[in-house]
Amino acid sequence: MRLLLALLAVAWFGTLGVRPLYKADESRYAEIPREMLASGDWITPRLNGFKYFEKPPLQYWTTAAFFTLFEVADWSARLWTALAGFAGIFMVLFVGRRLFGAPAGLYAAAVLAGSPLYVMLGQINTLDMGLTFFLCCAVFAFALGHMFLFWAACALAVLSKGLIGIVLPIGTIALYVLIKRDWGLLGKMRIFPGVALFLAIAAPWFIAVSLANDEFLRFFFIQEHFQRFATEMHGRAHPAWYFLPILAAGMAPWLLPLGFALFHSVKNKAERFDAVLFFALWALVVFAFFSASGSKLPSYILPMFPPLALLIGRWLAAFAARRVLIAQCALLAVAGLALAVLAPRLAASYASYIPWLVAAGIWLAVTSVAAWRRSIATCVGLLALGGFGATQIALIGHRTLAAEFSAAPTVAALPISPPAAASLFAVEAYDHSVAWSLRRTLTMVGYKDELGEAIRWEPQKFIPDLPGFARAWSAAPEAYAFFAARDFDRLRAELALPMQVAARGPRYVIVRKP
Repeated sequence: MRLLLALLAVAWFGTLGVRPLYKADESRYAEIPREMLASGDWITPRLNGFKYFEKPPLQYWTTAAFFTLFEVADWSARLWTALAGFAGIFMVLFVGRRLFGAPAGLYAAAVLAGSPLYVMLGQINTLDMGLTFFLCCAVFAFALGHMFLFWAACALAVLSKGLIGIVLPIGTIALYVLIKRDWGLLGKMRIFPGVALFLAIAAPWFIAVSLANDEFLRFFFIQEHFQRFATEMHGRAHPAWYFLPILAAGMAPWLLPLGFALFHSVKNKAERFDAVLFFALWALVVFAFFSASGSKLPSYILPMFPPLALLIGRWLAAFAARRVLIAQCALLAVAGLALAVLAPRLAASYASYIPWLVAAGIWLAVTSVAAWRRSIATCVGLLALGGFGATQIALIGHRTLAAEFSAAPTVAALPISPPAAASLFAVEAYDHSVAWSLRRTLTMVGYKDELGEAIRWEPQKFIPDLPGFARAWSAAPEAYAFFAARDFDRLRAELALPMQVAARGPRYVIVRKP
C-alpha cells in the first residue's frame, strides 16, 4: 500500500512542470500571485498591473507563499491545485472508512483517483480544485457532525472562489432538512458560534480590500456573482444539458457503478442522519445550480466528484458489484479502442498530439481487459489505474501543442530576455501567458481583454490606440512589443515603425526596437 501511494504521489506531482502554463486561467492565476509577491501588496490582487477583483485571494496567497519557499515556476504555480487534489483523495478515504467501513473508503479513493476530470483538474492551475477541497471538507464535516469544521471550511471555500462557498452547502442542508423533516438538525449546526467563526475567517480580507478600494464591493458582489450567474456577460452560455456529457466523460471508468449507486442512494433508509441521501443531494444541488447559471465551464461541477466517489465506493463494498464491473470493463475497453482508432480525426489539426491520444486509448483498453473477471478489489484498482494513466498520458502529451496555447515557447525563443529597463507592449492583443513567461507586466494597446473595467479605474496605464503606441515606441530607448501573428503584417505596415522580429511562433510575434 505504501509503495502504491508513493507511486501515485510521484505520478501526481512529478508532471506538474511538463507543460508550460496555458492561457488564460493557468497563467492568470500564476501571474496574480507573482505580482502580489513582487509588489508586497497582499490585499489588492493585480493582473498585469491592474486591480483584479474577480476572485478572492486564498489561492493567490498560497501560490505566492510557494513562490517564496521554492521558485517562481510553472510547477510551483500548479502546486496548490495538486496538493488540494491529492489531499482530496485521502479525505475521501478517511470519510469513507468512518461512514461506510474500510473497503468503501478504499474503493472511493480509487474511484476518485481514477476519474479523468478530477485527475486533469488536479494538474491544471485553476481555482476549482481548491474550492472543491474546502466545499467537500465542509460537506463531509457536516455529515460527521463536526460543525465548527463545517463553518471553517465554508469560510475557506468563500476565500477560494466566492459566495458559492457558503451558498451551495447551506442550500444542500436546507433541501435535506425539507425532505427528511429533520428540523432538529438545525439546532445541531451551532449556528451562532459557527457564523461567528465563519466571519472571523472570511470577513477580514473583504473588509480590508473594501477599505483600500472603493470599486470592490459593487464589482465583486454584483457583477461577479449575481450578473455572472443570471446573464451571459462572459460569453460562456451553454444549454442546460451541457454538464451531462462532461460528467459522463469525467467519470468514464465508473458510469455503470455511478448509476447503481445513485439509484440505491434514493432507496436508502436511515434512522438517523442519512449521509447517503445527503451526498446525493449535494451532487444534485451542484449540478442544478451550475446548469441554471448563465456562465458554464467544465470545471464547475468538480465539487460533485468526491461525494459521488463515496457513494460509488459504498455501493461497491455493500452490493453484488461483480457483474456491473464486468460490464463496465467491457464498456471502457470499447471506449479506449474507439479513442485510439478515432484519434487521427479527433486531433486532425494537431498531428503531433495524435500518438499520445492513441497511447491513452490503448492504455485504457489494456487495463480494462486486464480487469476482466478479476476480484472486485483488483478490478477497481485496474479501472482506477486505467483512468488515471490515460488522463496523465493525454496531459503529458499535450506539451507538444504548447506553442498553440501559451506564449512561453515564443518567449523562450528570444535571443536575450528583455532588459529590466525596456518598455514592453501588447499591441491589439493580450495573452496572460506573455506576462507570466516574461515575469513582467506589459502596457496594453487598443485591446482590453477581460480588464475593461479595471482599465476604466486606472486609464493612465493603458494606451487606447495605435498613434499613442507609436509615440510611446518612438520615445522609449529600448522597447519590445507583442503581436498576434495573424495581425502582425497588417499592423506592421500600418504603423511603419522601426522594429525587428525577435521571435516568432504559430500564434505570437515578438519584436524589438532596433
